[in-house]
Amino acid sequence: MVLEFKHKPEIPSSVKMILGNISITSTASLQLSSPLFHGESELPASSTLLMGAPLSSRNSSSLSNLKVARRLVVHSKRISGLEEAIRIRRRIRTSFTENGCMFNNGNATLDYWSPKSYRERELRTSTTSKKRPPLRRGKVSQRLPVPDHIPKPPYVGTKLLPEISKEHQIHDSEGLARMMAACEFAARVVDFAGTLIRPSVTTNEIDKAVHQMIIDAGAYPSPLGYGGFPKSVCTSVNECMCHGIPDSRQLQDGDIINIDVTVYLNGYHGDTSKTFLCGNVNPALQRLVKVTEECMYKGIAVCKDGALFRKIGKRISEHAEKYGFGVVERFVGHGIGTVFHSEPLIFHERNDKPGHMVEGQTFTIEPILTLGTTDCITWEDNWTTLTADGSPAAQFEHTILITRTGAEVLTKYSEGEKKA
Repeated sequence: MVLEFKHKPEIPSSVKMILGNISITSTASLQLSSPLFHGESELPASSTLLMGAPLSSRNSSSLSNLKVARRLVVHSKRISGLEEAIRIRRRIRTSFTENGCMFNNGNATLDYWSPKSYRERELRTSTTSKKRPPLRRGKVSQRLPVPDHIPKPPYVGTKLLPEISKEHQIHDSEGLARMMAACEFAARVVDFAGTLIRPSVTTNEIDKAVHQMIIDAGAYPSPLGYGGFPKSVCTSVNECMCHGIPDSRQLQDGDIINIDVTVYLNGYHGDTSKTFLCGNVNPALQRLVKVTEECMYKGIAVCKDGALFRKIGKRISEHAEKYGFGVVERFVGHGIGTVFHSEPLIFHERNDKPGHMVEGQTFTIEPILTLGTTDCITWEDNWTTLTADGSPAAQFEHTILITRTGAEVLTKYSEGEKKA
């Protein structure tokens, strides 16, 4: 279960280019003066304006009113290396027609392009998918009972959100054996939940089945009662980033759904999540899901005793940016063991946080990637968190154990897949 990192995120300055008398303004800005183009677009300070071939036309009179500026004025301001690194690489392309440039009412224009905007257009124009209605909350059924004989975490019975433990969780041999058992069981549960996904099934039905599997094994569903969370599993559909509450909404053909399972078994929590495809999912969403899982494994691959925690976010961001996807900053991975959420906090985007990994430590890596904005809104239930622009989001999560030479994925149950 992903942990919310509560701080006010840095909002990058707007970058605006007015073509006609081109001017670009930003905290790190370029200002260009040219009367050649008209229209509006956006351009990051580090981008290069590529003009392409000279304008040409079979009808020279159509260009007779265009005048080329004789002077180009460039002003720039220094920005931090970190801020510049966080910017997704973008580029400008010129849209050409038969005559070498696209015209709008006789005026030459530039078309702004970035990997992210391309992905959004690809999703909107996909012929294989129907326009998705925005996610709406369905009816939430009553909390499911847990037998009295099943041990419960200490936070059960109060609606207060527990404090994040400051202690990193490192286990002795007996504790590690219990931790591994809890994680392996969580992996089996999430895969079982994945077999239930099909159009017309409700997320409430998934919750009931997962709840029953967990209590039948003598374990407790960790989300149930955590800070007042009313269900045994998180089900986050389409634009829901995380913490979706199971309800009466039926899954639709073409949906994606993240199922986040945490179990409390023999005094230890095991935490994992996967994003599944429901029916015929369009290629843009399939790519988002695939790259999100790849990002998780990229982050795991840098982990070992002595490695800096910030390497995780750097590696995840590098891979996500290749495809134009955003990495959500607000929700982080966390230490886990006898305590559900503890230090260290694992940031999935580029960061300069201090700290290094220690052999025997257990924590989660659980990046959330989006097809559009990484800004989010939270419903009045104080849990369900959606992308602010309604664009889809995907997440994957593993609990890992730090070893001397690498990391062991604990939330897998096939022996051949244990080593990362």
